[in-house]
Amino acid sequence: MISVLILTLDEEVNIGACLDSVAWADDVLVLDSGSEDRTVEIAREKGARVMHRAFDDFASQRNYGLEEGNLRHDWVLHLDADERVPPALRDALHDKAERGDHRAYRVPSKLMFQGRWLKHAGMYPTYQVRFGRREALTFTQVGHGQRGALSPEQVGTLDEPLLHYAFSKGIADWVRRHNRYSSDEAEHARETRLRDVDWTALMTGDAQTRRRTLKDLSYALPFRPLLRFLYVYVGRLGLLDGRPGFDYVVLLAFYEYLIGLKRRERGHRNERTVGGKSSAPLQETETNET
Repeated sequence: MISVLILTLDEEVNIGACLDSVAWADDVLVLDSGSEDRTVEIAREKGARVMHRAFDDFASQRNYGLEEGNLRHDWVLHLDADERVPPALRDALHDKAERGDHRAYRVPSKLMFQGRWLKHAGMYPTYQVRFGRREALTFTQVGHGQRGALSPEQVGTLDEPLLHYAFSKGIADWVRRHNRYSSDEAEHARETRLRDVDWTALMTGDAQTRRRTLKDLSYALPFRPLLRFLYVYVGRLGLLDGRPGFDYVVLLAFYEYLIGLKRRERGHRNERTVGGKSSAPLQETETNET
């Protein structure tokens, strides 16, 4: 009834537990982008099908799996290897596949860090469109993340969450990944202009659309790392998550700082490039005149 599509790259630490959590599915496809550890071997041992595709971005990977993965079922659940499907979510997925009245569904996730669920600092519940009909659920890349292409009225919301073990490979791995992600976010921030913001979405959009619009607006704010820290640690009561909450919010502020730093760096680089191009024709014109 449900196919599962999992993206992997060097996930031998995670893939076994991820696959165990979807052992109820009779069609599981692992789309690997060049693992050099035992990811593929473990996936095959667990009974999953494996395909290979060089990674370009998350949206393209997911769309490739949908289009070329020969998925058996009409309903597809998208996972990352560091995510787990608890039994309650499994039951909710089957219920929607049988009786759901939307073409896709947002799924909340619980962020796990230092052995606990970050109820406040993890800003639960946050949602991603991860479950839907194969022919309807396509993705577009925005920054380092992906967004579903369906209109809000075609997307429902599940109450039961995924478990997200974002730090399962350690802090160093998280920092390496978010160093890459910050480059994508910096580029997206440079391309975002206030005149392009959908202001009506703040009043009439659903919760996810409003959150995306507010994120785009936030690129214009000064002191974003400090504001992110205060918003999550104080405003969202991350302080109630103890030391794990504090550590995580510091990492979020560091991530915001990287985005801003890279955004300014790219701006300076573009200014130098434009300056170089604008001076060359002037010199050529002067030479021709003489």
